[in-house]
Amino acid sequence: MEVRIHGEPFAVIMRTPGRDHDLVAGFLLSEQIVRGPDEISLIRHCTDPETPDLKNVVDVTLQGAIAPERIRERRQVVTSSSCGLCGRVTLDSLRAEVPGIDDAWQVAGASVLEWPQRLRAAQAAFNLTGGMHAAGLFDASGELVDVAEDVGRHNAVDKVVGRMLLLERLPLSSCGLAVSGRASFEIVQKALLARIPIVAAVSAPTTLAIELAEESGIMLLGFVRDDGYNIYSHSERVS
Repeated sequence: MEVRIHGEPFAVIMRTPGRDHDLVAGFLLSEQIVRGPDEISLIRHCTDPETPDLKNVVDVTLQGAIAPERIRERRQVVTSSSCGLCGRVTLDSLRAEVPGIDDAWQVAGASVLEWPQRLRAAQAAFNLTGGMHAAGLFDASGELVDVAEDVGRHNAVDKVVGRMLLLERLPLSSCGLAVSGRASFEIVQKALLARIPIVAAVSAPTTLAIELAEESGIMLLGFVRDDGYNIYSHSERVS
């Protein structure tokens, strides 16, 4: 899918079709192009008759005085289904310039153990294909607030965060994020930008993910399955 800003090409995202507007909103937040719903005026699929594949082109109109350098610094972004960080110049440029999360919200360990099972039960596309990842947002009471599927884990997270952004429900400081597969740096960064204090992954975290979680105040859990999990950072967030 091609993402345009004010009609100009900005990024190409390898994604599974569906919830494209949510995906774009979450992607722009993770790229730090926008910082809130008030900076997005309109997201729509392209209506240009000269564009051959309208369903795969989304144009965004930004609201207000968005700093041009925000767009220029991240121009020509290409994301694949396996990695949303390809094309960055330096590792330092990946780190979000946002404060850490320092609230004291806790989650029950027994509740976290249920997240992957409940996420898996909501994966309709995985049941059909066997090849889809998912992200689920859980509130403080353990309710599944939203779930999204995509061939890429980072896209699924963007869809969930993007929907909450468009619904003006950010920051998500009393929610936890569950993802299928491993926890990468980019997923922890997306959680940080959405102010999500807990990230739980079915598989392993990467070293960079652990480092960022420790630095930013996020509790990162891995291998959340089979009645157990590993805690890699900020264990004080689980009771």
